[in-house]
Amino acid sequence: MSAKPFHLHVQNADRLDAAGQHDDAINELALGTQTGDLEAMTRLGKRLFVGDRSPYLPRDGVGMLFEAAQKNHAEAVALMATLQCTGLYQRKSWSDALTTLAHAAQLGWQSAQEQLLLLAGQSTLSQASTAAATPWQTLARNIDLTTWQTPPAGTAINADPVLKSFPAFIPAAWCQRLIAQSRQRLKPALVYDPINKRDIHSGTRTNSVAQYNFIENEFLHFLLQERMAMACGVPMTQFEATAILHYNPGEQITNHYDFVNTDLPDYDREIAVNGQRVITFLIYLNDGYESGETVFPKLGIAHKGQMGEGFYFSNALADGKPDHRVLHAGSPPVGGEKWIVSQFIRNRLVKYVLD
Repeated sequence: MSAKPFHLHVQNADRLDAAGQHDDAINELALGTQTGDLEAMTRLGKRLFVGDRSPYLPRDGVGMLFEAAQKNHAEAVALMATLQCTGLYQRKSWSDALTTLAHAAQLGWQSAQEQLLLLAGQSTLSQASTAAATPWQTLARNIDLTTWQTPPAGTAINADPVLKSFPAFIPAAWCQRLIAQSRQRLKPALVYDPINKRDIHSGTRTNSVAQYNFIENEFLHFLLQERMAMACGVPMTQFEATAILHYNPGEQITNHYDFVNTDLPDYDREIAVNGQRVITFLIYLNDGYESGETVFPKLGIAHKGQMGEGFYFSNALADGKPDHRVLHAGSPPVGGEKWIVSQFIRNRLVKYVLD
C-alpha cells in the first residue's frame, strides 16, 4: 500500500466515525469523492455496497469502486477481483480474477501480493524492495487453480447423517493467514433470542467470532468457499458469510443445532425467504491444544480435526426438514486456543447483495 497520508476528508471521516457520527463521516467521504480523492471514493463505495454505517446503495457503491479501479486505485482493483470470483456485477471468471489480483499487486496492494505468494506456495513478503521487484503478472500466470476447483478426496466418518473429513484441505500457511486476519476482529459470540428477536450473550456459548461481510472478503476467501463447494457438491451461491470461531481454554458452545428450527417464532418465515441450513462446513486452523472436539452426542462421535482439515456434516433430511440426530457441541480446549472456520450452507441461493 502507498505510504502517502490520507487526504483531509478521509481523516475527517475517520474522526467522525470514532465519535459515532457516521452520517457526517459519509458526507465527508462524499466530499472527498467529489474532489477526485480515490481513497475517499473507494471507502465510500465499500460502505454503500454493503450498507456499513451508511445507506444501503449497492449499485452506487460498486459504481464508485469501478471508477476508482479504472483509475488504478490498488484496493479498488483488488475488490474487482473479488467480484470476478463471485460473478457479482461482473462475469465470474477465476482466471480473470487472478489477473486482476496481480494488477492490484503490481499497484502495491500488499494483501494482493501476499495472496499471490501463498497461491504460488512461496513465503510472504519481508521487504518492500522484494515486492517492487516481483513480476506479479508472471507469477499469477504460473499459478494453477485446478486443485482448488476439483472435488477433493474425503473420508466418510458417518454415512447417515453424513459426516465427512477432508485431510490437508488447505495449506498451513492459509490457516496462519486466516488466524492472523481474524485475531483483531474477534467479538463475543452471540445467540439469537427468538422471543425478543435479538442477539444476546448466553452461557451456552462462551467463545468469540470474527465475521466478514462481502466487501471484507478477499480472493483467497472466495477460493476457499469454492473448494468447500467442490467438497460437498453445493454451489457457493448457497453459502452464507464465512465466520472464524475462536476458543480460549475453557470456552465452548454447548449442545445445539445449526438448522433453522421452524418450531420457534418467525423461523418459518426465515426458511421461506432464505432456505434451510442443510450443511455446516468446518475447517480446523490449528493444533496445539488438548480436547476441544466437535461432539455429536446422539451419534456417539467426537471428532478432533487437525490443522488444515476440512469437515462437514448435514443438518437436514433429504426433504429439507431438520435432522435432530445432528445435535452437536464445540467442547472446550485445554492448554491452548482453538481456531475454526465455520461455514453455513443453505438449500437455495443466498444473495450477496440485493438491488
